[in-house]
Amino acid sequence: MTMQQRRSPDRGPKGRALDDVALADVRELLGHRERRRDLLIEFLHLIQDHYGCLSAAHLRALAEDMRLSQVEVYEVATFYDHFDIVKEGEARPAPLTIRVCESISCMLAGAERLFGELAGDADPQAIRVMRAPCMGRCATAPAARVGDREVDHATSHKLLAMATDGDIRTAAPDYVGLDAYRAAGGYQLLQKVRDGVLATNAIIEIMEHAGLRGLGGAGFPAGKKWSFVRGYPGPRLMSINGDEGEPGTFKDRVYLESDPHRTLEGALIAAYAVEAKRVYFYMRDEYPAVLAILRAEIAALEGAGIVKPGFIELRRGAGAYICGEESAMLESIEGKRGMPRHRPPYIAEVGLFGRPTLNHNVETLWWIRDIVEKGPEWFAAQGKPGHQGIRSWSVSGHVKEPGVKLAPAGVTVRELIEDYCGGMADGHEFKAYLPGGASGGILPASMGDIELDFGGELAKQGAFVGSHAVVVLSQADNIKDVTLNLMNFFKHESCGKCTPCREGTEKLVTLLKEKGVPNETAMRDLETVMRDSSICGLGQAAPNPVNHLLTHFRDDL
Repeated sequence: MTMQQRRSPDRGPKGRALDDVALADVRELLGHRERRRDLLIEFLHLIQDHYGCLSAAHLRALAEDMRLSQVEVYEVATFYDHFDIVKEGEARPAPLTIRVCESISCMLAGAERLFGELAGDADPQAIRVMRAPCMGRCATAPAARVGDREVDHATSHKLLAMATDGDIRTAAPDYVGLDAYRAAGGYQLLQKVRDGVLATNAIIEIMEHAGLRGLGGAGFPAGKKWSFVRGYPGPRLMSINGDEGEPGTFKDRVYLESDPHRTLEGALIAAYAVEAKRVYFYMRDEYPAVLAILRAEIAALEGAGIVKPGFIELRRGAGAYICGEESAMLESIEGKRGMPRHRPPYIAEVGLFGRPTLNHNVETLWWIRDIVEKGPEWFAAQGKPGHQGIRSWSVSGHVKEPGVKLAPAGVTVRELIEDYCGGMADGHEFKAYLPGGASGGILPASMGDIELDFGGELAKQGAFVGSHAVVVLSQADNIKDVTLNLMNFFKHESCGKCTPCREGTEKLVTLLKEKGVPNETAMRDLETVMRDSSICGLGQAAPNPVNHLLTHFRDDL
């Protein structure tokens, strides 16, 4: 038999056939937008928003229209939680989705009961009820979302009534718009910087003397970051990390829903300082009201001539906690799966699109105007002795008055509870606390007088403040249950890139679910491997709650 005879018959091109109707749909939706690879996620959002899902035919058509392989489009679409992939022959999702937050603060407030009531009462043909990770509304738990309407203190009756009435559209709260912000002196500082009245080196020096640090979790000094980025040859870029996904954290949402231009002016000053050619504002999809505000106010800045059209580019996340890690966020902005990069090189040298990139958290930028106008000494002096600056603490859990609390760096959780939150909620006694969200660990009330800041005694206890999310627990809470909630979150949010994190989080959940006392030897071994071998901070910090459960709360095992 010849080679030609052994070949299988030609069956035509492999993969899904192109649907001409679907291609026309996609082209009409995308319109005259430039078919850039980095806009893939934005285009997926357009299709998902319009059709309520991403059908196989539309994904194939999008790949054709963008000149991408089908696998490139599919692997990105399936990575993010907020995209619904529907293959041939599969049913489309119900026309309306209700998401119930199941993260730690909402768990304490009865989210599981709420989910059960909704699942029992909602018509599955009309309403899809889903569990969701932190929605950033921890102070008003339990939180939910009906369509694009965010709901505080959610009840099944309220949510189903809103669904019936069609009350499901985004509702932005009252906030300080551009005109009001400028009337109060806003953007005068930016103009002074642009006019050369305030030199770039002087601003960097002010930031360094003030002790302003990255307030998204890492705590890197802001002034030094500017200097590092400026030290690499241009063109340079800037990114703003608005992917506030750490359970218990909501301060950035509060600032952007009340006074967004403080962050925007700070961003423009920072961008000027490092000569960034463009600013990419990455905002989590869980904040529809913030996204609406930013779209409106960035357009207002362009209309007022404060920025050129397109200088600030708003990018919308799609439901992936890992994109809070700076390099994973840059991958997402580039239209890819949000997977952390190996370092070095660091993003200050090789960042977005391979260019030196300055990345800042929302709150870090929010403080810049006050620091420059009032002086670095003013800001630094706001901290307790040995600590610099004032911080925004997201406090939730069993306290009387949860919310964003402005308190000095170095404050203790006991002081936050008594002096800023009106004490413990009625019927609750202080038992334990999370000093830095899900990643920061769990400490007992006996350690409630540790000064909260980066490093120091807190670090010696294997904990950290991270994004300054404090969740207060009481005698009503079993710490093993709390730990299981946190580990389920990490298991779900692991990007899967590295084995220690992907397999370690899943195995820790399995061990915690076992009846009786967990296998401590296996858990300690997993903890060591995850800390030593994970690529990024998610896998390295995920074992913190388990460590503290085994160390401080053995009675709850």
